Amino acid sequence: MSLPPAPGSPCPARRLVLDPLVGDIEGEHARLRAAGPLAAVELPGGVPAWAVTRQAEARALLTDPRLVKDIGAWHAWRRGEIPADWPLIGLANHGRSMFTVDGDDHRRLRAPVQQALNSRRVAGMRARITELTRELLDALPDDRRPVDLKAAFALPLPMTVVSELMGVGPGRRAGFRALFDTFLSTRTAPAEVGANQAELTAVMRTLADARRDRPGSDLTSTLVATRESDDPFTDEEIVSTLQLMIGSGYETTVCLLVNAVVNLSAHPDQLALVRSGAVGWDAVVEETLRYSAPNSNFLIRFATEDVPVGERVLPRGDALVVSYGAIGRDERRHGPAAGDFDITRSPNRHISFGHG
Repeated sequence: MSLPPAPGSPCPARRLVLDPLVGDIEGEHARLRAAGPLAAVELPGGVPAWAVTRQAEARALLTDPRLVKDIGAWHAWRRGEIPADWPLIGLANHGRSMFTVDGDDHRRLRAPVQQALNSRRVAGMRARITELTRELLDALPDDRRPVDLKAAFALPLPMTVVSELMGVGPGRRAGFRALFDTFLSTRTAPAEVGANQAELTAVMRTLADARRDRPGSDLTSTLVATRESDDPFTDEEIVSTLQLMIGSGYETTVCLLVNAVVNLSAHPDQLALVRSGAVGWDAVVEETLRYSAPNSNFLIRFATEDVPVGERVLPRGDALVVSYGAIGRDERRHGPAAGDFDITRSPNRHISFGHG
C-alpha cells in the first residue's frame, strides 16, 4: 500500500545541507541555531530530515512518545525513497537493539547491558585503562617531533578498552577498527556500504558464536547467556547490540579525546587551569562534551504524529536529527557565553550523550 505525504509543515523552500566532510562545523551549527528550534535539513545523499537545535526542545522531543526509534515509522523509508546503499543506513537500520526499539522491548534489551556495566565493573576497569594510557603515552616520541595523536593515542585506547570489554582478541582488533571506521563514516562510497555491513554482521556473529562455545566474563558472553533466560535475546538482537555497543563506545571516545586536546591547545588559559590543579579533568570532559559534542548530528527518531516545535511542525512520518553540536552552544541554556570554551562553567548540564 502506498503512503500519502504526511500532513504538517509545508515542504521548506530551502534545506540546510549537512556537510559530510564537516569543513565548517561551527558555521554549520550556527546556521542551524539561526534557523530556529526545528530546522529543515538535508542529510548526506540528499535525504531530507529535520534537526532540533535547542536544548529545551530536544529534551522534550527525546521523551515524547509520539517520536519513536523504529525506522518503520519513517515514510520515506517505507516508500522506498532511501537507497539501500545510503552511507548512514547502518546507523538508521542496523537491526534490533536498544538503540532501535521503544517501550518494553527497549527495557528488555537494555537491562543485561546495564547489569554487565555496573559500577563495580566500571571501577574495576579504571586500573586497566590507566595502564593502557600510560603505555600509549610512553610510546610517543620524546624529542618534540610532530606526532599524529589520533592515530597514536585517541584511536587505539578506546578500541583496546572496548575490545577487551567485548572479548575481542588482539589479532582481530585491526580488522574490527577498519570495519567500524567504514560503518560510522558519512563518506563511505555507496558501493562499499552493503559489503561492509554484511562483513560486520558476520564478524559479530562469529564473536557471539565463539562466546557461546567458550563463555568468559566479557559483555559478549553476558549477552549470549540471555539465550538461557526466560526472555532471551534473538541472534539478531545479540549481533545488533554488539555492533552498536562497540561502534558507539569507540567512536564517541575517539572524538572526545581529540576534541579535548584541540580545545585545550586553542585555549592556553584553560590548559593552565588544569595543569595547576585548579580545575579537574572531569570538568574538561564535561565542557568538551558540551562545546564539541562527539555526535554532532544524530539521526535518532521518527514522528508517528504531527508534533509542533516552536512555530513549525515536525510532520508525521518524517525523520528527526538531534543536532548535539548546535545544542551544546544554545545561548538559551548556557547564556551569552555559550560559544566560549570554559572549563569552570557551572552548572554545565548538557545532553551530548542523549536524554530520556
